[in-house]
Amino acid sequence: LQVGGECKISPVSSLRRCRTPDGLICSGRGECECGICICQVTERGTFYGPRCECHDWICPTYDGKTCGDHGICKCGKCFCDENWFGESCQYQEECSLSSKTSKDLCRTAQGVVCSNAGTCHCGSCMCHNPDGKSLISGRYCECDDSECLDEDSGEVCGGHGKCYCGNCYCSAGWHGDKCEFQCDISPWESKRRCTSPDGKICSNRGTCVCGECTCYDVDPSGDWGDIHGETCECDERSCHVMYDRYSDDFCSGHGQCNCGRCDCKEGWAGKKCDHPLSCSLSVEASQKRCRGTSSLPCFGRVQTCLCGSLLLTSETTKILQTDAE
Repeated sequence: LQVGGECKISPVSSLRRCRTPDGLICSGRGECECGICICQVTERGTFYGPRCECHDWICPTYDGKTCGDHGICKCGKCFCDENWFGESCQYQEECSLSSKTSKDLCRTAQGVVCSNAGTCHCGSCMCHNPDGKSLISGRYCECDDSECLDEDSGEVCGGHGKCYCGNCYCSAGWHGDKCEFQCDISPWESKRRCTSPDGKICSNRGTCVCGECTCYDVDPSGDWGDIHGETCECDERSCHVMYDRYSDDFCSGHGQCNCGRCDCKEGWAGKKCDHPLSCSLSVEASQKRCRGTSSLPCFGRVQTCLCGSLLLTSETTKILQTDAE
């Protein structure tokens, strides 16, 4: 195709030779040079094949292991070892397990065999997929990828993302539960808007979608803190860490949490707002005296420090309540 470094075919013919059946040039993983795909080398692995259609780092997994640790990955497919079969090489042809042991290995934490969505074979679940679409998957057939199907087009994640255990992970520029919405800003601008003051995307506490951070909700009940802010920069869990977990007082009952720090009410000081300003000792001197007199291994749990004196948590609560009155 090339003579003396010069391409002898037209650009149209070159692209035609590099185009895959779905219309992508080099599978979207390389560049077309004179009808030959030059595949990209990525951080996670290498693309190869005439049209960069092959890669060895995304093969079916079973129990978190590529090809179930019973096969090798070639061009995105598992080639199973002898006596093993299945898409992820998860099934054993000759079973030495008893029927009871086999079923016990197939039970979910709730005691249901293969989530009532498959049959148990030698301790492994064979999920029911009569239509051949492999929508039911997982070690216990717990994943139903039909949740990812777009109601209008019937495509997985609207054709703009990948489905993992019933959840869509959208391609760049798309968002929504089914990747049905297109972002109207560039990926670079989206990343810029989501970058927190410390240079991290959503402060490493959330995900960036079209320039907006969705913060991780570590406790939906709200009883144990919250993560919020435009770039998830506020972590109220820090306020919980800085007080006695064995009492119900937030910031020791003498302050409010402001972006992960306790803002103390008048008359109180300290990271936990547990030091009365009426005390003749400084915060540091009070803590030093308490550490010097504590003989219990649970200092800070069943005991707390108040103006240089160690008190049981319940006793401290009564004193603080009396002082507040």
